[in-house]
Amino acid sequence: MTVAAVVIVPDSAAGMADVEGEPVIRRLVQSAWAGGAMPIVVVCPAVDGAFEQVLAELQVTLVRPEPTEPHGIAWFAGGQIAAARAVSETTASLLWPFRYSWVDPETVTSLIEAHGGSPESIIRPTYGERRGFPILVPNSLADRLAALSGLHGEEAIDRSIASGVPSLSVELGDPGIVHDGATPRSSLPDYQGPPAQVSESRARMAPEPVEEVR
Repeated sequence: MTVAAVVIVPDSAAGMADVEGEPVIRRLVQSAWAGGAMPIVVVCPAVDGAFEQVLAELQVTLVRPEPTEPHGIAWFAGGQIAAARAVSETTASLLWPFRYSWVDPETVTSLIEAHGGSPESIIRPTYGERRGFPILVPNSLADRLAALSGLHGEEAIDRSIASGVPSLSVELGDPGIVHDGATPRSSLPDYQGPPAQVSESRARMAPEPVEEVR
């Protein structure tokens, strides 16, 4: 199965923010590639020349939402569609807000492997029982998510789960999924890594409780 990474960036300035001497978008794309995600799609409505040049160097797909398109889950759904066009075998995409720049490549790998065991489920990584990003979302949900265009990403995910979409939470021991770039790397809690090999960790994956979202 092929899993894309859809990185949501509000504008060029955000994507070019410095993280340990390099643009945050470069760090994110490198983590996604190293973890096995492909293709990589960057969704950004406002792109300047410098940012576009970095994206060209990274060989990623750029999606620019229309100015009238609501900011939120519709951007991600558009990224899912672009990923499927770029690689027809793509079966799921990672919903990845640019702020989460410390995500370890092993987390990406573990989410992809978990998708293989539960291909129709939304899969959320956790750290110490706290849910974080990126969230793996089956591409079969793209149209359904697009219909929730007034909601932000996590709100739309919660609404989908409440309406019956299967979901799993997977403990991955990566503090980068719950601490964004505002937390210096030196201040991150310890990285613990996945609790076991995939064959064992699948047995630990627990269905999320269905909660009503109003």
